[in-house]
Amino acid sequence: MESFREVAEKKPIDKITVSDITENCGYSKTTFYRLFKDKYDLIVWDYVRRQRQIIEQIGNSGRGWKRTLLDEAFLFNEQKGYLKNLLLHTNGLDSFAKNMKQIHFHNLRKCILNISGMQELDIKTEMYVRMYCQGTVDLICDWIMDVYNVDPEELAEVFENCLPQPLRQYFL
Repeated sequence: MESFREVAEKKPIDKITVSDITENCGYSKTTFYRLFKDKYDLIVWDYVRRQRQIIEQIGNSGRGWKRTLLDEAFLFNEQKGYLKNLLLHTNGLDSFAKNMKQIHFHNLRKCILNISGMQELDIKTEMYVRMYCQGTVDLICDWIMDVYNVDPEELAEVFENCLPQPLRQYFL
């Protein structure tokens, strides 16, 4: 992943090849393909891993939803150039924005299930989760693309304030 990020600093994502990634770090393509089906699989794996690290902190040492949102906003800010490259140079089934929505939905859904102790979410709660994730990811993408010039704290505040009422019982 580190190699991919280094290459992505110099090249648009859609122009990066597996050879570029493996040559940069000294691994073989065979090693890469043992772990990932393509560069998009690598991108998703990395994003899932980073998001999971943040969301799994909810409840640890009194860590609440607000702190989780702030950590996420700071991560987006730290990776803004890289994320902008992903948004501008991925599309179709491999669209980074599309994958972000699915990842956020899956993580938030799983978090609610863990907090509530339920086995499954009812359809309305699942729809609230989907709506919240789609809206926040669209806002994140706009923020990354400099549509909104606010600091990470303000972005996290908007995320917190937009949490649908039926989901507040799990996080606030």
